[in-house]
Amino acid sequence: MKIIDYNLMTELTRKAMEAPRKRAHYNLHQSLDEPIHRVVMAVEPGSYIRPHRHLSGGKFEFFTIFRGRGSTFIFTQDGTISKRIDMAPGSDVAAIELTPETWHSFVAWETGTIVCEVKPGPYFPVPASDAAQWAPAEGEEKVAAILDWLSRAKVGDKFVD
Repeated sequence: MKIIDYNLMTELTRKAMEAPRKRAHYNLHQSLDEPIHRVVMAVEPGSYIRPHRHLSGGKFEFFTIFRGRGSTFIFTQDGTISKRIDMAPGSDVAAIELTPETWHSFVAWETGTIVCEVKPGPYFPVPASDAAQWAPAEGEEKVAAILDWLSRAKVGDKFVD
């Protein structure tokens, strides 16, 4: 049995704050080869998840927020925001399920944000074809600009570097 409690979430937050990518994972699955992956993740403000989709392997994502506050962004093929889903425990949106072809990203707005993601395994990195070419890659100089833009972006907006 695995329990997701205050202590686990606090430890994940501590690790995320110290991590270069400002994220820390706790896998509920035993192996990266398992058919269903369940991941509890601390995501700190400033963490950048490049907009992507999961065409390769046809993987859905089920995503819920346990603690903190964040937004899931849904984009069109050209990078226009088609939906901004603000999420927090007790808010209007408790969870979302994304279809494989959906361009998406998540941004945490509060320290201590904890999310849970469920998706089919096995694990493999997002291939280049599933990463948004209109968005900077992780580590690039323009990451700060897109994160700043996302903090105030609305449906219909498009990132222009």
